[in-house]
Amino acid sequence: MDVSETMRAVRITEHGGPEVLELAEVAVPAPREGEVLVRVGSVALNNTDLWTREGAYGRPGNPEALSGWRGPIGFPRIQGADVAGRVAAVGAGVDEALVGRRVVVDPAIYDTGGPDANPVGLMGSERDGGYAEYVTAPAEQAHDVTESPLTDDQLAALPTAYGTALGMIERGRMRKGETVLVSGASGGVGLALIQIARARGARVVAVSSGSKIDAVREAGAHEVVDRARDVVGQVRTAAPEGIDVALDVVAGDLLNEGLPLLREGGRWVVAGALGGYHASFDVRRLYLHNAQLIGSAMHTPTHFDLLMDLARRAAIRPVIAAAFPLDQAARAQEELARRGHVGKIVLHP
Repeated sequence: MDVSETMRAVRITEHGGPEVLELAEVAVPAPREGEVLVRVGSVALNNTDLWTREGAYGRPGNPEALSGWRGPIGFPRIQGADVAGRVAAVGAGVDEALVGRRVVVDPAIYDTGGPDANPVGLMGSERDGGYAEYVTAPAEQAHDVTESPLTDDQLAALPTAYGTALGMIERGRMRKGETVLVSGASGGVGLALIQIARARGARVVAVSSGSKIDAVREAGAHEVVDRARDVVGQVRTAAPEGIDVALDVVAGDLLNEGLPLLREGGRWVVAGALGGYHASFDVRRLYLHNAQLIGSAMHTPTHFDLLMDLARRAAIRPVIAAAFPLDQAARAQEELARRGHVGKIVLHP
């Protein structure tokens, strides 16, 4: 596959608003030993793109510090964690038969090499990402999905949103027949949670805004409550016997008010803070009811393997809200920040 010497890429050179996103002509990265070079077909946007650009993650002991996903960013940085495309070249020690194969890149940077490793970095934050025509990745993290009937846009929608969702469901030990609560249900992770939980036989109670309730129900939620009204009261009506597992990307006040909704032995899994990262709750609701509060950051390699199996069989079908050309990355991020869409927003390099 022919590879040019330069490429277009959108990168940030400092933290700030959408105006810090710049389109640049840069050198195509060369795959190092054990890596592949992927020609990007589609790259999906995530909230982490916004928060990394803004430096909104904070650091241990200093929550107000400007930071990328897991620490200071090395500028300039090409954003974009979620990539689907084709292998254009391989580095030393990588099978050349991979060239031309259609792949989805696992964007995590792991702490160890084992199947249950934890992500400690992310493509687009701790290393360059897919807001570009090409990106490099470890060969073992470029998963062959050549036979999948899903489009590049749908495949690109999977890594962060669906990987995060599957990680939450696995860490929350959700079982068939349980009742789950999904917050932020119209977003990428929320829709993924609904689809996967429903496919695994759970009863899904989702929280969404009124204008998106029909779309969330169409995605598979059994019951949808309006977040603009009394959420706890609506959930009690929808699930009078309580919630087995809460799958939460909102946190904030919802965590404080919602913990009493858990049944005995219930699990509350948090993977986001759309409602604010400061939370206050009655700890008696944990220890007196054998409940668990679980943090979940993305996925493990094992979780991602499970996700790619679903992708190859098209057992899940992500909803695509909009597509933008690469040079409109700032506009796409502004659209993401407005949260008026249902599904995923993607860029086409």
